[in-house]
Amino acid sequence: MVSVAAPAGYGKTTLLAEWARAEERRVAWVSLDRFDDDPAVLLALLASAFADTAPGMERLADDVRGRGVSALGRAAPLLASALRATPDPFVLMLDDLHEVRSPACHDVLGVVLAGIPHGSQVASASRGEQPHVPRFRAESDVYEITAAELALDADGAAMIFAAAEVPLSDRDAVAVVERTEGWPVGLRLAAAITRDSQGDALAVSGDDRFVADYLYRESLTRLSEHEQRFLRRTAVLERFSAPLSDAVLDDGDARAVLRSLEQSDVFLFPLDRRREWFRYHALFREFLLGELHRVEPDAVAALHVRAADWFERNGSPAMALEHLIDIPAERARATHLVASLALATYQSGQLTTVRRWFAGLGVPAIEAYPPLAVLAGWICALSGQVTEAERWLALVDAASYDEAPDDGTASFESSRAMLRAMMCAAGPRPGMADAAFAVASEPTWSPWRDQAMALLGEMHLLAGEWSAAEVAFSECTSMAAARDNFDVLVVSESELAVLAMDQGRWDEAADHLTTALAAIDRFRMHDYSTAVLAFTQAARLALHRGELSEARRRVTQAMRARPACTYAIPFLAVRVRLQLARLSWALNDQAGARHLLREIDDIFAHRPELGSLVDEVSDFRELVASIDHEAPAGHAPLTPAELRLLPYLQTHLSIREIGERLFVSRNTVSSEVGSIYRKLGVSSRSEAVERAMEVGLLGS
Repeated sequence: MVSVAAPAGYGKTTLLAEWARAEERRVAWVSLDRFDDDPAVLLALLASAFADTAPGMERLADDVRGRGVSALGRAAPLLASALRATPDPFVLMLDDLHEVRSPACHDVLGVVLAGIPHGSQVASASRGEQPHVPRFRAESDVYEITAAELALDADGAAMIFAAAEVPLSDRDAVAVVERTEGWPVGLRLAAAITRDSQGDALAVSGDDRFVADYLYRESLTRLSEHEQRFLRRTAVLERFSAPLSDAVLDDGDARAVLRSLEQSDVFLFPLDRRREWFRYHALFREFLLGELHRVEPDAVAALHVRAADWFERNGSPAMALEHLIDIPAERARATHLVASLALATYQSGQLTTVRRWFAGLGVPAIEAYPPLAVLAGWICALSGQVTEAERWLALVDAASYDEAPDDGTASFESSRAMLRAMMCAAGPRPGMADAAFAVASEPTWSPWRDQAMALLGEMHLLAGEWSAAEVAFSECTSMAAARDNFDVLVVSESELAVLAMDQGRWDEAADHLTTALAAIDRFRMHDYSTAVLAFTQAARLALHRGELSEARRRVTQAMRARPACTYAIPFLAVRVRLQLARLSWALNDQAGARHLLREIDDIFAHRPELGSLVDEVSDFRELVASIDHEAPAGHAPLTPAELRLLPYLQTHLSIREIGERLFVSRNTVSSEVGSIYRKLGVSSRSEAVERAMEVGLLGS
């Protein structure tokens, strides 16, 4: 690893760019910004950059980007394996790594970096020490470049002044380097200011290399007030074009101003060959923002609002949201944008981004807009955040809202009814009423009608009304397929497969499973809660056909993903575990079957009223009890808690740090790690990871 760490203005990006131009190996380049601080986004960027340089890797980015894909458990090791397996050496360059701050991002990045093979390198640039450097340092496998190495000497200063056509004696070169401490940006500005003011180079170089205000302010004095105002106001934009700048400044001459500024020393960089999009040097933008708040503090909010207007008009509502979310006066508009974006963003795998939006809005803002509270409940339930899901359900139960929601549902009452039915907290009878109300409320063109039909089908199952359930799921499937709502499609096709197998219609069940599994593979939904039932039925079909190896593979897929099935969606959590228990029993894994029954008991403790499922579990329990086994065959499977911990064994986090990630005590982590070792038959973290990869509990 090559680590380039220095404050802004030391030429870190320039160093990497010059290295990339001179490098004979393949170079995968990733420039990071604050919007990439999400493990799903980060992994997709890394995979895309690598795939662009590696033939045959065209699908890699899609493989790590799927809906609900576990970033640490599946996507990161998959990408690491791809890096490790590439036959040709390469260099992975990460610029502005300091923009990635979340622990989840550092965890997945650590797994990916572990896949860099011999003969290849990773080079990263950031403003401070990078989290992975200490590990590489301990292994004597890092070359570190700091500000001391990047600082320029007298020869470097002379080159900069010569490029600016400013004479500089050898003595003055030494002096100006001493004053700027070799800070490259300071030297460049000193040369530009000296040239334009025809002054003394030593008179304009500041003593403090970390404080750019004086030098930058001097660099603006030669510009017109109109150009200075353009610079200050466009600094609210991370990237900008002439049309966007015109909209934000309410002017019409941005293209001409940009052409003029490109010829000056204002640290303006084009982002494309057509020179349509630009950005400022990070340090220069920080200075301009400071100037904006100092000179025009009352204009800041209005500039962000105009930017949001432009992005929303041009089909980028997520970027519009980023400009509004920190403006108190625009909280209501930001709330509506989050409501329209949250579920789709979550389904794309960007749960960290959704959580950041929710945190930016704050609980009071979400409570003030009940339709968003419903979505928060949905997302928490689907991601297994049971306590938070129940809190949001309690809040929406007591709320009222009369206007049309932004999420596309017919009404707040309909969306609330669907959340109630999904969480089934009051039992199947109220759940049936809620699902029927939602079906009656959502018109045929509603994007939520298929979801309402799926919930109605689930409630019919709990009531033991198999024929009515089949009708509801069949209607749901046709609607979900027409609207490309593949989450709902997978559930409905899986339930139809269960009903068909129960009645001996195996060929029909196989057709339903083909559709469900194709959707799972296409959208990489393998870690999604709604995919687990499809895996159980694929195993059941394979067992019926005598394909024991395939049956065990599908059981492993389902067991691995089952932690996502919690009592937040109780009928699904119990149904998949009951199916898995039956399969385990049929595969002579009595220990696994009994463990799954205990997990079902834990769910019943929270949701005791689940209609026909209670009777089905009771019947299977009687079967298990009727067969006396002094020593049950098989081994107890990894528990949901152990499966959640397992991916962290790939990282270099300590036991204490893993506990902090999972919000459990150090003792709990130690106990679970020991249990994982025992169940996998290993004695170390590396062996546990290797064994988990072999049996399909980690990686692809």
